[in-house]
Amino acid sequence: MKSILFFLTFVCIAFNSNAQTATDSIKTTIGKLFDGMKNADAALLKSAFADSAILQTINRDKQGNTVIGTEAIGEFADFVSKQVKGDADERITYDVIRVDANLAIAWTPYKFYYKGKFSHCGVNSFQLVRIKGEWKIQYLIDTRRKTGCE
Repeated sequence: MKSILFFLTFVCIAFNSNAQTATDSIKTTIGKLFDGMKNADAALLKSAFADSAILQTINRDKQGNTVIGTEAIGEFADFVSKQVKGDADERITYDVIRVDANLAIAWTPYKFYYKGKFSHCGVNSFQLVRIKGEWKIQYLIDTRRKTGCE
């Protein structure tokens, strides 16, 4: 009887120590995007996104007006695949992650380096959905600027 109790206790401890939290899983999904960028791996990058995902950027035009640009995930992945490994290096920090059932948000300030040189900074705002038990990016919008990056 003691050996069965010991075995069950061991299994429960082992299972719990390897279980990923929702936050860990979300970070893993977001990490696929940036690992894909850094390694010029379009397939890895695309695996982070839901099939119907939307990718947008907030910028300013020459007159200083706010403009929102939309890019297809496939086009972005094609661009990434043409880079040299290590050229596109986006370094993020996790500021906020919130989860409710199968919906999550992540707010990640970042600094982007291209070919080893600082290019710009901003914030990524992710909306993620858990599909068939796996977190996928459904919506990503970001800001980009060259000042105020400290």
